[in-house]
Amino acid sequence: MSNTVAKVIEISSSSTKGIEDAVQGGLKKVSRSVKNIRGAWLNDIKVVTDGDGTITEWRVDMKVTFIVGKE
Repeated sequence: MSNTVAKVIEISSSSTKGIEDAVQGGLKKVSRSVKNIRGAWLNDIKVVTDGDGTITEWRVDMKVTFIVGKE
């Protein structure tokens, strides 16, 4: 019988372009040291604005799941 073991970590990422870019950038960065990434889900989305309400930065907090081994 074979069991798969996965681990979940939390990361934060930001982008001036948008949510998708923040998520993609965070996943690319974490993939430099974490292998076998299988998915992610967003916990929180935040925007930073200037004085007139224009969005200047998108921020996301997400959980990333990756496989650490099989028994």
